[in-house]
Amino acid sequence: MSVAAPASDAILQRLLSLHPKRIDLVLDRIQRLLDALGNPERHVPPVIHVAGTNGKGSTCAFARAMLEAQGLKVHVYSSPHLVHFHERIRLAGKCIGEEELSALLEECERVNAGAPITFFEITTAAAFLAFARHPADALVLEVGLGGKYDATNVVTRPRMTVVTPIGYDHAEFLGTSLAGIAAEKAGIVKRGVPLVMGNLDDVPRDVVTRTADALGAPLFAFGQDFFAHQEHGRMIYQDGDGLLDLPLPRLIGQHQIENAATTIAALRHAGCGWGREDAVEQGLRNVEWPARLQRLTRGPLVDIAPGGCELWLDGGHNPHGAAAVARALADLEERSPKPLYLVTGMLKTKDAGGFFAPFRGLAKHVTTIAIPGEEVSLGSGALYDMARGAGLEASPADDLLDAMMQVSAWSRARAAEGPPRILICGSLYLAGVVLAENG
Repeated sequence: MSVAAPASDAILQRLLSLHPKRIDLVLDRIQRLLDALGNPERHVPPVIHVAGTNGKGSTCAFARAMLEAQGLKVHVYSSPHLVHFHERIRLAGKCIGEEELSALLEECERVNAGAPITFFEITTAAAFLAFARHPADALVLEVGLGGKYDATNVVTRPRMTVVTPIGYDHAEFLGTSLAGIAAEKAGIVKRGVPLVMGNLDDVPRDVVTRTADALGAPLFAFGQDFFAHQEHGRMIYQDGDGLLDLPLPRLIGQHQIENAATTIAALRHAGCGWGREDAVEQGLRNVEWPARLQRLTRGPLVDIAPGGCELWLDGGHNPHGAAAVARALADLEERSPKPLYLVTGMLKTKDAGGFFAPFRGLAKHVTTIAIPGEEVSLGSGALYDMARGAGLEASPADDLLDAMMQVSAWSRARAAEGPPRILICGSLYLAGVVLAENG
């Protein structure tokens, strides 16, 4: 028997059709709507506002896990979702319920009264309404795109701002100047509000530092005011308040150690007593963030994969993110050698050649696919050409099932190398399909 789609699906589809995913970076529209709604953004719990190109989602996940381990109620706003829109709005630890989501979306649509607004803006307004109406101790607020003109940047006095690593992405909206992209991300910095800066490259680091100086925002920077590294299977964190000997984060990779350290610094400097060591330790062990080097251990895709293989999923989609994933997989290869095979789908708006480059010499083969249901997905043939252009052995596939069958065939042909390590990667949209279809 078929199950009726949630009412919110129809509302969201209507909002998409009325207000397409075209992005126009200004704050006038959402501020007008929020004013008409009674300015719920002024009545939310203390905010940790997080911007960056890569790592901001993981940083938000660490913050949620560490704060909840302290017994606090935490709201979280993130995007995009992987399977269900409800994932974007977490109220005191749980995804927003269907009935409340539908009611909030309809309320915002009614109050907006057909005025120009984007899909992200009107859904962000709905999120602020939810956050204002439910008591909590903190709101972890992830920027959607950019920073200065992102719809989340209507919060004028957050408790803490965080800027994670910055690289090239969304060039059609943010441009191709790394300094310009960094200036947009640094737009969340507020006068006098503490800022924690992750492990940024020199150019964006200079831009963000100058912004903090100009606004008198107390700055705590990775590699200068706080440090973290792996030592004897542990994570060592150190800042001016002392050293913490911690378990490695549940999320793997050196980049996740850096993201975790950035979160710890933010909590310790927020002035709320949020950085308790026992809660930090528990948060590192309990953190969950799907499609960030996530090991898949059951489901249809695992069932059809070659025997003894490892199947991983990652939603990174730009060169900077790919480099972090490639480093993590290279480290994993040193500890547990397995031939690496990629199954990749990407959007036309992404730098596929730059994404593939870090895997040269690491991946044995790339099987390319189109992302199901995505109009702006690269075709498998076009993506195959880009993989080959990046110096990787590659072949196109009809779909995910065909790709897995091809990987199995390649693996059998190279049986002497042992069971493979398979990474499905290239897009959060592809990751969402995998999680939905693989249970």
